[in-house]
Amino acid sequence: MRYLLAIFAGTFLSLNITYAQKPVQPSTSEIYHSLEKLNFLGTALYIAAHPDDENTRLISYLSNHTKARTGYLSLTRGDGGQNLIGPELRELLGVLRTQELLAARRVDGGEQFFSRANDFGYSKHPDETLEIWDKEAVLGDVVWTIRNFRPDVIINRFDHRSPGTTHGHHTSSAMLSFEAFDLVNDKSAYSEQLKLTETWQPKRLFFNTSWWFYGSQEKFDKADKSKMVNLDIGTYYPVLGKSNNEIAALASSQHLCQGFGRLSQRGSENEYVELLKGTMPNNSNDIFEGIDTSWSRVTGGKAVGEILYAVEKNFDFTNPSKHLPQLLEAYELLQKVEDDYWRELKSQELKNIILNISGLYLEASAETSFTNPGGKIKINVEAVNRSSSDITLNTISISSTNKTIQPSIALKNNEKQNFEIDIDVPSTTNYTSPYWLNEKGSLGMYKVDDQSLIGKPETPRAFLVKFELEFNGKSITIEKPVIHHYAKPDKGEIFQPFEILPEATASFSDKVLIFADGEPKKVPVTIKAHADNIKGELLLNHSKGWGIDAESKSFEIAKKGDQQTLVFTLTPPATEDESYISPIIKLNGKEVTKELAIIAYDHIPTQSVLLPSEAKVVRLNIKKSGEHIGYIVGAGDEVPESLRQIGYIVHTIDPNTIAKGTLDKYDAVVVGIRAYNVLDQLKFKQRYLFDYVENGGNLVVQYNTAGRWGDQFENLAPYPITLSRDRVTDENSAVEILAKKHALINYPNKINKDDFNGWVQERGLYFPSKWSKEFTPILSMSDKGESAKKGSLLIAPYGKGNYIYTGLSFFRELPAGVPGAYKLFANMLSVEKNIQPTKLN
Repeated sequence: MRYLLAIFAGTFLSLNITYAQKPVQPSTSEIYHSLEKLNFLGTALYIAAHPDDENTRLISYLSNHTKARTGYLSLTRGDGGQNLIGPELRELLGVLRTQELLAARRVDGGEQFFSRANDFGYSKHPDETLEIWDKEAVLGDVVWTIRNFRPDVIINRFDHRSPGTTHGHHTSSAMLSFEAFDLVNDKSAYSEQLKLTETWQPKRLFFNTSWWFYGSQEKFDKADKSKMVNLDIGTYYPVLGKSNNEIAALASSQHLCQGFGRLSQRGSENEYVELLKGTMPNNSNDIFEGIDTSWSRVTGGKAVGEILYAVEKNFDFTNPSKHLPQLLEAYELLQKVEDDYWRELKSQELKNIILNISGLYLEASAETSFTNPGGKIKINVEAVNRSSSDITLNTISISSTNKTIQPSIALKNNEKQNFEIDIDVPSTTNYTSPYWLNEKGSLGMYKVDDQSLIGKPETPRAFLVKFELEFNGKSITIEKPVIHHYAKPDKGEIFQPFEILPEATASFSDKVLIFADGEPKKVPVTIKAHADNIKGELLLNHSKGWGIDAESKSFEIAKKGDQQTLVFTLTPPATEDESYISPIIKLNGKEVTKELAIIAYDHIPTQSVLLPSEAKVVRLNIKKSGEHIGYIVGAGDEVPESLRQIGYIVHTIDPNTIAKGTLDKYDAVVVGIRAYNVLDQLKFKQRYLFDYVENGGNLVVQYNTAGRWGDQFENLAPYPITLSRDRVTDENSAVEILAKKHALINYPNKINKDDFNGWVQERGLYFPSKWSKEFTPILSMSDKGESAKKGSLLIAPYGKGNYIYTGLSFFRELPAGVPGAYKLFANMLSVEKNIQPTKLN
């Protein structure tokens, strides 16, 4: 058991490593800060539901002021949200937000963990959340994380006592944490975990409360605070040259895809945590009061602490390498500590400090950014000792291979040593991809069978380079992941993860193919080579009833990085049908069914994501009128591509170009999701949009979030309309058609209740709650136990045309190939002119 615990202590310590991020070269002040943290043996875990739920102010305070090892457990990866900076949604958005969380932790000093829960979208009550998530499994993941991370203190972001008052995911995270607090020390609870870890008992559980949870600052001021700890998290860190709130704002600003860029903040600020379980600290300003956080808490640790406390007290900021002998002595003593957890955890921290004070730079860079199982790759190793310390590099070995070299060379001050190592990649090496996406999960859960992976933010790298060194005659081993280090003229120096990819992948340009009639369509399939000189066969898997011109086609690609497109002709069945097609690459006796998605942004390491390659094919009978559609892109969605699928010619409109008469050429104009939230210039262009409607155009405005463009959205529509936070999250909720005779329901497609089958994630969001008499509400829907919401689709005649506002989630339904959503959207674009308000039937 001790051996297994050592593995997991080291594993969880490394969770915050983001592979191929530019190496940090800490200043002596930052090294001293690390030394202070080394000498604090206390741990805190913050728990919430999503990326951006975490309180970066408190995480930074605990990590940088208290010096505690601090972690954030986000139960989901934020897969169900929207993306303000790019096209990634669902699984790819979860990968992006995972990396943004890791970027935030690099700033505030925390570590990052996850459960297997899938963010399936907004949930109004924890009962629904925990049913979809599989409560027992997610609770087990929380227990697993606590048992391995061993927090003394747990802090919940949300209140477990308030179900139904906020997002169901939020309350669920608190409820699970509250329950797990007692289960983690129960050997009968999730006993199978105890083959790999041990029970643990946190000392205290808090709720991170504030005036927001009380409804107002006035109510919070009057609240009983006898069970609360008050922390001034506005403290300034002279060693770091920043205040805590400045660090926290920078950490929060890493959540770019959610639009969380913030101004830095300074000055005193109070943060409150309310005790839920455990003993109340006697000091109302210290959540660790009464908990031994010194080296004395570890058997055999007192002698280690005596050395390290002395180094901290007498730290030489101008020549920190003078402390190397003491640090090496402490390291040797630490290896004799029997407590596997603290020995592995603090050994890794101490090794990093030894590495940094000696100015030792170690790097292993592959000549390319990827290779294939069974391939060959050259690794360039660099080692530089930038101090007068006596350091010898004895051996360099690469994990998962039998490759070892023995330089046995003294690393002299500032003399760079380079080595080249050629390795054969084992043919059994797994592809690089997020581990939680390797198998198909459910609506609420990702499927991960390997218990040791659960909780980790990233997939462990295939290859690590182990450097066996001697510092002043004492042996220490340092591990570094293999990366790809290069430069571009327009970007400068770049550090990129080194990946293992298939020799080829295949993808469709369109993830949904709509056959609006019985005519066949050309289906291009693009094969991308990830190796030189590949030659094989491509098959297109399809369902019965769909016809194809050839069962397989041959391909041959000479150069890695090149691609070839093969075109199949697919004929739909005569009647309406929904199905899937998928490519199968046959190459060198293997079958590959994956496509490769690359996520590349400057604020995160480039991500290679392998997903099942497939496209949804839908045969539907759809009618439409008009041809040219103008589209004003908001926060980003795939609606324009979806409209092209059914034959529309979609023109992207730059709001800055809108002027009198410029919209008249379009048969309809569509405003993208959250456009009024993200495009300030739209408020100055409303008069032209209204002129377009008045002159006979159809204007379709998709959802915006309430309260972000003025307080009342006074000029959003030509008549008064009030947005709200009303939403219907149950995608299967009953829909009533209120205006059965309205043209919007009958022309050119007849809409009935069946057209609302098969919707995904939700019905819609941010519905208007009030509107003037000029508007006709078309639909009514509600979640279980709630009143009917009639604002999901509103239409009003204005002049010769029609203004339509809809909170229905077309941005989810159209890319998912939902037939009824296509028909209803076509009706909105085709609706007849000069329609008067309709009385409801």
